[in-house]
Amino acid sequence: MSAGDPPGLDLSRLREHLESQLPGLTAGPLTAELVQGGRSNLTYVVGDGANRWVVRRPPLGHVLATAHDMSREHRVMSALAGTSVPVPRTYLLCQDEDVIGAPFYVMEFVPGTVYRSPEQTAQLDAGQRRDLSMQLADVLADLHTLDPEQVGLGDFGRPEGFLQRQVRRWSKQLAASHSREIPGIDRLAQRLGERVPPTRHAGIVHGDYRLDNVLVDEQHNISAVLDWEMATLGDPLTDVGLLKVYWEGMDGVEYNPIAKGIGPEYGFPPVRELWDRYAARSGIDLSDLDWYVAFGFFKLAVISEGIHYRYVHGQTVGEGFEHVGALVEHLVAQGLSALD
Repeated sequence: MSAGDPPGLDLSRLREHLESQLPGLTAGPLTAELVQGGRSNLTYVVGDGANRWVVRRPPLGHVLATAHDMSREHRVMSALAGTSVPVPRTYLLCQDEDVIGAPFYVMEFVPGTVYRSPEQTAQLDAGQRRDLSMQLADVLADLHTLDPEQVGLGDFGRPEGFLQRQVRRWSKQLAASHSREIPGIDRLAQRLGERVPPTRHAGIVHGDYRLDNVLVDEQHNISAVLDWEMATLGDPLTDVGLLKVYWEGMDGVEYNPIAKGIGPEYGFPPVRELWDRYAARSGIDLSDLDWYVAFGFFKLAVISEGIHYRYVHGQTVGEGFEHVGALVEHLVAQGLSALD
């Protein structure tokens, strides 16, 4: 890597690979900028002076099995192209770690704004906040009512036993990043495992659906859904429950490094209105979401603990990681409260 390369991306090797696989795509030496704000996979905007693309790769260290699967993101976005769910065009997937040191893929650069701060959402008027919230619900409903078979994702996951496997998976992820005592987190995992509800509708699950995982264009329309690293086939209500965690579950947190500037506290409608919009558009029953909300808190607590683990071991790139660990105990308490 040269002195001008961002951490984790060898631009010379990247250009050589692109030229060999997609001749003529690049018109000159590459430059790259690491996109700040992400807490998991690394995202770079790469350009040659005339065109721009986006490159995604896993974190620099402590990569948990299945947690940073580049092929998963690439496959689901490729499959969703042309559907009512807006996604960037994909160009290339590279599983050869010898190229830049990790698997990666290249996708279209979609212009737009990622709303991830109070300063950004403050620029929206009340009507724009409400309209954007309803769009967020509409796009999620459209995703969940797609037929996986028709878009080539019929074998993308196993809906049967999905919720049980999810509880086990995130419990394993927690054990792999466990470096300190977290009051209540083992009890939350146990209670979730004991009360798994039946899945009434199976579909494509995004896995981390929230406002700052979509791009918004100048007309304040959602132009692309991003960050598909946890997508699979399963119970869509896990996305619906997690939406509340991001939208309203951080109330009272002095410094919230994960979901800032959204929810009723910032002039957006309550999550209940998003849920009503989603239910009307999808026809999916939302009569009992408590378990799914609690699972959302548990999942985000485990993800946050993994980020904290990488931060304390010097394996992160970017800003804001020093505050993530303090959020875990709050998330666990909220998850237990949701079950109660």
